[in-house]
Amino acid sequence: MTDQTDTIARLDAFLDRTADERLGDYVEFLRIPSIGTLSEHDADTEAAARFLAERLERWGLEHVEVSPTGGHPIVYADWLHAEGAPTVLVYGHYDVQPVDPLDLWVRPPFDPRIEDGRIFARGAADDKGQVHLHAWAARAWLEMEGRLPINVRYVFEGEEESGSTHFDGWLRDNRHRLSADLAVISDTGFFEGNHPAITVGLRGLTYLQVDVTGPDVDLHSGTWGGNVQNPANALARIIAALRNDDGTVAVPSFYDEVRPITPEVHAQFQRLPLDEAEFAAGIGVPELFGEAGFLPLERRGARPTLDVNGLWGGFQGEGSKTIIPAHAHAKISCRLVADMDPERTFERVRDAILAVPVPGVRVDVRPLNHGMWSLVDIGHPAVAAAATCLREVFGEEPYYLYEGGSIPAGASFGTILGLPVALVGFTNPDDQAHAPNESMVLANYEGGARTVVRYWQALADLPR
Repeated sequence: MTDQTDTIARLDAFLDRTADERLGDYVEFLRIPSIGTLSEHDADTEAAARFLAERLERWGLEHVEVSPTGGHPIVYADWLHAEGAPTVLVYGHYDVQPVDPLDLWVRPPFDPRIEDGRIFARGAADDKGQVHLHAWAARAWLEMEGRLPINVRYVFEGEEESGSTHFDGWLRDNRHRLSADLAVISDTGFFEGNHPAITVGLRGLTYLQVDVTGPDVDLHSGTWGGNVQNPANALARIIAALRNDDGTVAVPSFYDEVRPITPEVHAQFQRLPLDEAEFAAGIGVPELFGEAGFLPLERRGARPTLDVNGLWGGFQGEGSKTIIPAHAHAKISCRLVADMDPERTFERVRDAILAVPVPGVRVDVRPLNHGMWSLVDIGHPAVAAAATCLREVFGEEPYYLYEGGSIPAGASFGTILGLPVALVGFTNPDDQAHAPNESMVLANYEGGARTVVRYWQALADLPR
């Protein structure tokens, strides 16, 4: 144990000594406008991949490759010389979200600024900062010790923000070089108040569009009103039929496969400090609303939902225009929890929509995309090891979070590679990811690198 303590002390000293260099390298990474969703930034996204690959190779990782996918490349690297030690697959993404609206940024989004202990730039938190700290944790081990205590494979994606279109295919095509014992994803963050946390659950997704079509063209509402079914009225009736007044989903069999919240998991939710009135006020609503009998954070992370995400049709300009619109549309998403199936959920919602009696119009329901949920046991040794490392670095017991969003890679590692997934992320909860003035608290970034350094040793020390 003394030897390990000395090793960690040397690694911490290296991180202290290189803090300015690391920050400068981080800033350089953030200057690359790798907006993966916009084709005009394809060259920039490729440049970010090559920036990352160059660092990994220079710092001692092996088999470094900017691997083609049919879309943006995946940066792969590994170090596999820790005989008898576990193998970990590390995931993050180097692509970033679009930056609109530009006028709300204090400084241009790819001109990083450091202020009040934060670095502001697009990608600072989601997810370049977390990718960068992983690369530097590897450098610390290899430069100071000449080795890693475990075997590590790095998989850094370039299409996470655009739906990971080619990711699953790449995983299947490269399965032969992705064998591991555990996947570690750093694309999550801390709990409210910037308390350390480990995400143990992510919801899945079923996303669909409803198109209601009536006459060939918009009709004069005075001439045709009372004789023609209005597609907008029909769509309103359809949407109303999908939800009950108490916030539950009215789709038949929607909850059939939902895994109940166990007393142990409920206890973890109860441990999370939350002021409901403050929580509501923080987003500008008078009060929270949702499924009765569950805590707000349970409803956010461990219960399924059905929500209208977009609604359009008819006249929307200034003033009045008396028409019966020819068509009306809605986009609807369902967030899924264990053990729900995205395709079966789509079929149930589609069938419920088509069962609503709205004569005189045509109703079409089509899937847009879907993703699987992800869940890891709080008692898994890899989760316990991560909790120990977070506690040592940040000085407090971490919380366990079930988040409402989705990370496609989390489900893919489970379904395609059969790996348990540890979601160990470091971003501050007020990072404004996807919004103007995205930021990473530098203490989180630095603490993240120190946590990863310790985590690799902690995983090496686990019984095989």
